[in-house]
Amino acid sequence: MKLILAQINPLVGDIEGNTKKIIRLIHQARKKQGDLVIFPEMAVLGYPPRDLLELPLILEKSQKAIEQIAKESTDLAVLVGCIAPNPDRVGKTLYNAAYWLEEGKIRQILHKSLLPFYDVFDETRYFESGTRWETVDFGGMTIGVSVCEDIWTDPSLWKRPFYQVDPVAQLVGLGSKVLINISASPYCMGKYQQRRQMLEKLARQNQVAVVYVNQVGGNDELIFDGGSMVVDSQGDLVARAPFFKEGLTVVDLQNKPLQNYKEPDELDLLAQALICGLKDYVRKCGFKKAALGLSGGIDSALVAALAVKALGSQNVLGLLLPSRYTSRESIRDALALAKNLKIKTKIIPIHDIHLAYEKKIRKIFGNKKQDATEENIQARIRGNLLMALSNKEGYLVLSTGNKSELAVGYCTLYGDMSGGLSVIADVPKTDVYELSRRFKSIPSTILTKAPTAELKLNQKDQDILPPYEVLDGIIKAYVEELKSPEEIVSAGFDKKTVAQVLAMIHRNEYKRRQAAPGLKVTSKAFGMGRRFPIACRL
Repeated sequence: MKLILAQINPLVGDIEGNTKKIIRLIHQARKKQGDLVIFPEMAVLGYPPRDLLELPLILEKSQKAIEQIAKESTDLAVLVGCIAPNPDRVGKTLYNAAYWLEEGKIRQILHKSLLPFYDVFDETRYFESGTRWETVDFGGMTIGVSVCEDIWTDPSLWKRPFYQVDPVAQLVGLGSKVLINISASPYCMGKYQQRRQMLEKLARQNQVAVVYVNQVGGNDELIFDGGSMVVDSQGDLVARAPFFKEGLTVVDLQNKPLQNYKEPDELDLLAQALICGLKDYVRKCGFKKAALGLSGGIDSALVAALAVKALGSQNVLGLLLPSRYTSRESIRDALALAKNLKIKTKIIPIHDIHLAYEKKIRKIFGNKKQDATEENIQARIRGNLLMALSNKEGYLVLSTGNKSELAVGYCTLYGDMSGGLSVIADVPKTDVYELSRRFKSIPSTILTKAPTAELKLNQKDQDILPPYEVLDGIIKAYVEELKSPEEIVSAGFDKKTVAQVLAMIHRNEYKRRQAAPGLKVTSKAFGMGRRFPIACRL
């Protein structure tokens, strides 16, 4: 049986555009003489649609799209993800479903059983859980079809299993010799290895071939890496589609396992993910160009390098906004970076604006000692100038803060947090350095200088924060691994430092709630997947 794995990059809500793309890929699959072309979860609507699902028009348009796609299944079968109505008077009104289309019509509708409700997922808000399991007989073979979460049932993946039912066991019990899973599984660091190991184990334990087809592209904070794959009944990898690319991958279930297979590099995947997420966010939100503040520091350097990869140097503008505290070295480094990246720059000194602010606020605060108030005004002046450029000339402003800063509030609300997208908001500072070393365009002087906000004389990040290696270790343990303060201390971190960092994390939830959307690349990002109250006490 010749299968065509169709990785698609849908625009959420663009049912007409997604349908045209699906049909175009079906035509390409037909030329490749495929027997079955497989699209990802909810390919017609795009994932995640969130509260678009509450609009009655969405279901109506989706059903018309499925009927249109079904007409293309005359000489090859099509498996595609879409929503389906729940005719019962009880429960949610929709199912997350896989449509098996054959001979020009809808042959079977298979409902997703396990609805994720953790991290960025909230499917129980919209969907009814499927409770019927049925196989598909095709090409003399019994096929079990599942949707994304339906295969994430291995107890070794979770400290505590989320579900009491195992759809894979049900489908294997019905005689399935091949399992097909259509997914919209977001990327995070280490996710590919986890997926591959899960699929291999699933295949070996049940003695079935496993076909996995994943969505690709960025939708808001989430990035989908593709990497669709086929594993034979012995648990050996037979085929794998590219990461972060749309297109078709042809595979025969009789293919031999891949030889001399090279595992992807994790940092390379991270760079590809950020580039993909940035490119799609700009494109899907209707922008063509982006601007950012170039400070001469490593964070803005990395974001600029990523932006050039995503959008092209002609579509990226760097603003240098020096104050009286900005060193000559910082200006030199920012200009050197811009030259290497071949991007345009504008230099707008903010010294006079800052002096005018200080003069005005002295009338409010009198002779009170200067502190972070005056420092932060510089960041807010820069944010205002960047947003003015966005309003006047149509640039999307890229915020350049990293996860370490966002965690502890080492950032200025309405200042350096301003922007339409925070590109590296989920990248810890230590990973910012590791990733930046991959970009030859970033001058070595930027990589080696001590990090500083330069909001006062001789300021360094480590005047306030622990060393980033320590800070990132504590943040990961607490935010991503959900470890208690006692467990973090027992892992070797100083008790006083742990208490200080956790207090800063709790205290700055209000800032994160007002931050620009950030691309998710770790297992637990600030934003839609971490819903902490602002007013609370721990």
